[in-house]
Amino acid sequence: MPGERTGRQIASGFSPLAGHSVAMSVTTARGREPEPVLQFSVFIPNRMGRMHEVVRRLVEREVHIVALTVLDTTDSTILRIVVDDPDGARRLLDEQAFPYSENVVVCVEIESEKALSGVLLALVEAELNVHYTYPFLVRPDGKAALAMSIEHHEVAEEALRKHRFTVLYQSDISR
Repeated sequence: MPGERTGRQIASGFSPLAGHSVAMSVTTARGREPEPVLQFSVFIPNRMGRMHEVVRRLVEREVHIVALTVLDTTDSTILRIVVDDPDGARRLLDEQAFPYSENVVVCVEIESEKALSGVLLALVEAELNVHYTYPFLVRPDGKAALAMSIEHHEVAEEALRKHRFTVLYQSDISR
């Protein structure tokens, strides 16, 4: 899947209209580009207690899960999580030999369930397809947010900002 990685590199942006890499970024007041939000897809056997083991170990390391979804298949489970400390999660998953992959997800703040229509409209206008989405469990300020898997995350972020939605970055969800 575009943007997916198992190492330290993130795939560059790709413009569906122009057919080449693009630089559609935001810079902070200090001149840095914000870090995108990473999703970890942890592959665990479909056996009782395995998901609890992963979550328990993250809790022990004080790595907080802020968004989560579970995809259950016949013989395995994919635990998709967004955490407040990606480096801590990566260290733990490596140390415990949990198989996983990482990819960028687009996270957007929404004021109410009615705003979902506007988020989807912005993405349709940008000719982007949403692979899947899931809600955040908690946010430091208590506002609702969605994590979305979208092929061209830079284009999606720009489209959402154009429609005046707040796009979240890793610094927005870290504690």
